[in-house]
Amino acid sequence: MTTYLPDDRLSSDGSFDEKLGGSINDQKRPPLGTPIDQGSTGLFRRRKGQALDLDSIATQPSVFDDPVGLEAYRPPPQYENAHRFDPDARWTWREEKRLVRKIDLRIMVWAALMFFALDLDRTNLSQANTDNFLGDLGLTTDDFNLGNTLFRLSFLIAELPSQLVSKRVGPDNWIPFQMICWSTVAFSQFWIKGRASFLATRFLLGFLQGGFIPDVVLYLSYYYTKKELPIRLAYFWVSNYASHIFSAFLATGILKMRGVHGKAGWRYLFLLEGCLTLAIGLGSCVMMPPGPTQTKHKYLRPNGWFDEREETIMVNRVLRDDPSKSDMHNREGLSPMKIFQALKDWRLWPLYCLGLVHMIPTGPPQVYLTLSLKNLGFTTTQSNLLVIPSTVLGLLMLLFTAYLSEIINSRVVATIILQIWALPLLIALYTFNKSTSQWVYYAVITLVTGFPYVHPIQVAWASRNSYSVRTRTVSASCYNMFVQAGAIVYANIYRTDDKPSSSKRSFLDKRGNKALIGICSMNIVLYIGTFFFYRAINRSRDKKWNSWTKKEQQEYIETTKDVGNERLDFRFAY
Repeated sequence: MTTYLPDDRLSSDGSFDEKLGGSINDQKRPPLGTPIDQGSTGLFRRRKGQALDLDSIATQPSVFDDPVGLEAYRPPPQYENAHRFDPDARWTWREEKRLVRKIDLRIMVWAALMFFALDLDRTNLSQANTDNFLGDLGLTTDDFNLGNTLFRLSFLIAELPSQLVSKRVGPDNWIPFQMICWSTVAFSQFWIKGRASFLATRFLLGFLQGGFIPDVVLYLSYYYTKKELPIRLAYFWVSNYASHIFSAFLATGILKMRGVHGKAGWRYLFLLEGCLTLAIGLGSCVMMPPGPTQTKHKYLRPNGWFDEREETIMVNRVLRDDPSKSDMHNREGLSPMKIFQALKDWRLWPLYCLGLVHMIPTGPPQVYLTLSLKNLGFTTTQSNLLVIPSTVLGLLMLLFTAYLSEIINSRVVATIILQIWALPLLIALYTFNKSTSQWVYYAVITLVTGFPYVHPIQVAWASRNSYSVRTRTVSASCYNMFVQAGAIVYANIYRTDDKPSSSKRSFLDKRGNKALIGICSMNIVLYIGTFFFYRAINRSRDKKWNSWTKKEQQEYIETTKDVGNERLDFRFAY
């Protein structure tokens, strides 16, 4: 499940063995570090069974250590970081760990803050529902479903175009522009009047936010290795949960403003959170450098965030981990042919299918959580505060599954947990009736909505299996489009006409809950099928690759027209 097959002529210390085909000049190259354990995890990597010597060489063996591989994968001159590429560069673990911490503080923290802002504006409708939002505007449950559907649909429509624009102008320019635009719409919800303006703002918010997540994922891939990215994305999504908790407390206070100047409290909630997002969007204009070697700013960072040594380490560690990241310039757009080639990559289709269905079992209970708590008889304040336990539980499960994925080096095992978690809870929910205690009901719903959020793992999984900037750009959008399509599906599973008579509990929808149980069972089968799908491809490639002589393998590397994950020396993660 590695991304490429290291050349067999490398000896244990990373130098070339002359008996295996290395030259005298190859042997004079600086020694490499001991390969790290492939099962070790993200933030603090250790060699199996021994403490890490911080002053030992951290530079890992790669295709660049083979003269043939070096020429086959050498970054092109137009690559923005080409001037820092050096196949002979060596650095220690102490230097690398210090640099990664610096990247976390300068790049990752701000990325998480931007996602925090995104979630404020796309989920505050949940808090507004506890303040008679639907009643004030004369809306029904079906109107609410339609608004969510329009939001998801426009989000989906904008995914790929947004990613393509971002690839052309750079995420450092496009993402701040997106944030300024959607935050303007967000605070404008203060003035919505009825069904038409509600639906219009839902559509505009989705359209302007679409593409943000894959844009940021692509941006982060410039700085992190394939083993570091899943853990960083987990913390990236932690900001999502932090946003929910922050918004719940904020709403508890702001919604008490109901009646001030004759306005509903939810109007002030939209206004304040939209203005907060606008401030973060404006800050992003100066807090997002174009790339690792482009961090200088005329006024704020005349010397940049990283010195020459740090830039060299940053560029070479990422390229040694994934040489395909130098395929394109960070301002290079995609032609229609390249887009088509990426879309027809059938090897990524199983991940798109998982993106479509994996959230459906837990989606409807989550959408209606605050509304149903209010209908259970809890007050506005209680309803907003009672969602916090499920949010905290979800946050902890998110981190657990992200670390589990890297510790056991298995994406399928870590992500199927969501379906196994949800199935018995959905069955219990199906058995509930109008006489079920509100606290029993609340306990089960808290567990359902506190599910292990595996979306970050699957985002990184799709990125890892793309193995080219071109495919990664398109696959990130395609995967997220399927996720949004799944959200459109689950936004319409609980229907007004299916609730038991005289009951306000959305979760007592028998037809909807039966459908969720069936989909959850189907998903378990799909995850198992995905495991065997990628394992079969890898075994087939292993068989063919190992049947070749060293000369034939070298000739393939020098002459192949295969690109990205089509290459026979690439192995899929699963």
